[in-house]
Amino acid sequence: MNWFGIGAISAGIGVAIGAFGAHGLENVVSDPGRLETFETGARYQMYHALALLAVGWAGTRWKSPLISIAGWLFLVGTLIFSGSLYLLVLTDTPILGAVTPVGGVAFISGWIALGLGALRGR
Repeated sequence: MNWFGIGAISAGIGVAIGAFGAHGLENVVSDPGRLETFETGARYQMYHALALLAVGWAGTRWKSPLISIAGWLFLVGTLIFSGSLYLLVLTDTPILGAVTPVGGVAFISGWIALGLGALRGR
C-alpha cells in the first residue's frame, strides 16, 4: 500500500474540508460549538494524514507488518473519527458522536502499532 500517497491525499482533503468548515459553514451552522466540532475533525484528519506520511517513510526503513497495520488503523480512524464528526455537524445527528471514540481507539492503536513496528523492525 502506498501510505505516503494516501497520506498526501488525506492532507489535501483535510485542508479542503477545513476551509469549507471555516468559510462555508459559518452562515449555515448557528452553534459555534458545532463549528468547533467540525474543526476538531479536520485537525485530527490532518494529524493523521501526517501520520500516514510517517507510515510511508517507516515502511521503507523497517520491515514489519505492524507498520502497514498502523497505516490501516490511521486510515480507518480518520474515516470513523473525523467522518463521524463531519456528519454529526452537517446532518445535526448527535447520535453519531457515539461512534467517534471508535475512531479514537483506532488512532491510539495505530500509534502503538507504528511504535512497535519501529522497535521490532530494526
